[in-house]
Amino acid sequence: MVRGRQDALTRKNPAPTGPRVTVIGSGSWGTTFGKILADGGAQVTMWARRPEQALEIAEGKRNSKYLPGINLPRTIAATHDLSTALDGADQVYLSVPSQSLRENLKALRPLLSDRELPIISLMKGVERSSGLRMSQVIEQELHCDPMHIAVASGPNLALEIAREQPTAAVIASRSQETAETVARAARNSYFRTFVNTDVIGTEFGGVLKNLIAVAIGIVDGVGYGENTKASIITRGLVEMTDFAVANGAQSETLQGLAGLGDLIATCQSPLSRNNTAGRLLGQGYSYQDVVKQMNQTAEGLASVAPILQLARESDVHMPIVEQVKMVLDGTMNPRDIAPHLTTDDDTPQEERTNHGQADGGGALRRAFQRAFHQFRDGGRGAARD
Repeated sequence: MVRGRQDALTRKNPAPTGPRVTVIGSGSWGTTFGKILADGGAQVTMWARRPEQALEIAEGKRNSKYLPGINLPRTIAATHDLSTALDGADQVYLSVPSQSLRENLKALRPLLSDRELPIISLMKGVERSSGLRMSQVIEQELHCDPMHIAVASGPNLALEIAREQPTAAVIASRSQETAETVARAARNSYFRTFVNTDVIGTEFGGVLKNLIAVAIGIVDGVGYGENTKASIITRGLVEMTDFAVANGAQSETLQGLAGLGDLIATCQSPLSRNNTAGRLLGQGYSYQDVVKQMNQTAEGLASVAPILQLARESDVHMPIVEQVKMVLDGTMNPRDIAPHLTTDDDTPQEERTNHGQADGGGALRRAFQRAFHQFRDGGRGAARD
């Protein structure tokens, strides 16, 4: 596609009154978020990797591969040229697979240099090679002020929102001002946004619920019933909270939209990619076969190993995620998965529902112990953000 054609695609829609925003990535969630922003009054330009996809969004107001049957707002523009997409942008939203984020940011960096504008992550994963959250990868690659970085999370199944079914999300940033600026742009009659400053908890909530959803999919594929799934969801929230708090999050965040809310939506919906991937595993498909069958990325599959590595470093026990990894590795029969029954011994345990308080303090106790050891050792070793 020639440059003049791209410019025409971008400029042919009348300019709305809201901010100029760019969405990098035109999968189901990126396109849906573009719709959210456009319906809220923003001037939206979508960037698509494939020229034919950009053309369909710009001229047909459709994204038939990822959002079949959905009509997009007439004000949405699209291009496959990064420079054109970012021209004049006030905010940039990133919605690419987590494992390819760093590569995409390298292409973005020269186009965003010396521009102080909000960069918003719509992704729910951790980088496999480093264990970094998406906001950390953004800060590292773009060399930008973390106060300008925000993340969006919550019970956000793309197709339901594209159909304008009411839902809510949370925008988190270390800067309250940045969070509120993004939240004002990303809201409309069917999509409500809340704000917080707990980026760590918000991101880890979005990552960890994917892993629990894979477990739910596995037991669903095996044919187990609601008791099994309810037990795993409940114990899964404990694991999520233990892990997140041990890594610097606020426990309240995991009880909110980015934690419990997203966990419920992802675990119980057939629209969830991670639930679908787990269900295929439970039906006996290998990991490689599941990846081949999935039309879109199931972020939970790539996040299992780095999360377990972080859990070991944080001294957090995650039996649900451990058993998911065993199924993925082919070392456990899916029918044998019962992580909610896993205990260290046969001694009856108290039910922990508040990040491990009944277990001698759980994550909070371990965090205190690590702080004590650091103090005792003269402060050697940097705390993980």
